[in-house]
Amino acid sequence: MWSSKDVYYLSDSTGILVETLGRALLCHFPGISFNEETISFISSKEQAETILATIMEQSSGLQPIIFSTIMDPEVQNIFDFGEVEFFDVLSAHLDRLENTLEVKALRAPGYAHQPTDEVMDARVEAIHFCLAHDDGTNPKEYDNADIIILGVSRAGKTPVSVYLATHMGLKAANLPLTEEYLSQNRLPDYIVNNKERAIGITARPEVLHAIRQRRMPDSKYASLATCRQELGQALQLYLQHDIPYISSSGKSIEELAAQICQELGVGRK
Repeated sequence: MWSSKDVYYLSDSTGILVETLGRALLCHFPGISFNEETISFISSKEQAETILATIMEQSSGLQPIIFSTIMDPEVQNIFDFGEVEFFDVLSAHLDRLENTLEVKALRAPGYAHQPTDEVMDARVEAIHFCLAHDDGTNPKEYDNADIIILGVSRAGKTPVSVYLATHMGLKAANLPLTEEYLSQNRLPDYIVNNKERAIGITARPEVLHAIRQRRMPDSKYASLATCRQELGQALQLYLQHDIPYISSSGKSIEELAAQICQELGVGRK
C-alpha cells in the first residue's frame, strides 16, 4: 500500500468541480497521505505539456494521480499516458448521457459555474441578509429567515451561516446563546415563534475549549468547565423547545450545511 501519493486536479476552468469530485473519491482512503495541487485554466496543448513536465519532475516519476475535467480532447490527451494514473472524471459520464438523451453535450469549460441572473440575485440577497443578521443582529426580522442557527459562542454559527448564503442562496441568521438566555433557561419570543426554522449547534466540550483557548487563553470563558456548563444549558433549551440540533465537532462547514438543510427540510435556492 502507498503511504503517500501526489495528486493533481486539472481543469480548464476554476478547478472547483474537479477538486470536489476527486476529494470525494480520495476521502475513502484515510490511511494514505495525499499531496494535492490544483492547476486551473489550462487552455492549450503547449500549456498542458509544460504542466505535465512540472508534474513529472515534482513527483519523481512515482505514478502521480491526475484528476481532470478538461473538455478539449487534444489538451486532455496530453496528460493521459503510462507514467501517471489518469482519471477523466466527466467524459465517460457525458458519453453515456449523450446516448441516453440522444443529444450532444455542450462540453463547454466552466459551464457548471455560470449561474443564471435569478440565481445570482437570490444569492446576493441571501448574503446581504446573512451579514445583516449575524450574531443576533436585527432579530425582529427573523420572520424572513430561511434558517436560524442557535449556539453558544464559538460553536461555528457564523461560518456555516455564510456558507448557506454564499453557496446555497439561503437567508441564514444566527443567534448566540449568551448568559442571559442560558442562566434563565429561556429563548426570546422571536426564536420561539420561528422555531420551525431554527436549529441548534452543539460541540464536544474539549473541542470548544480548544477553540476558545486560542481566542482567550486561560480565561474563565475558555475553561473546560465553562464550556461543559454552557453546552449543557444550550442542550436543555433545544430539548425544552423541541428544536433539532447537530454537533459541529469533526465536521466540515459543507457537512454542517447539508445536515442543517436536511434536518429542517430546506432546499438550495
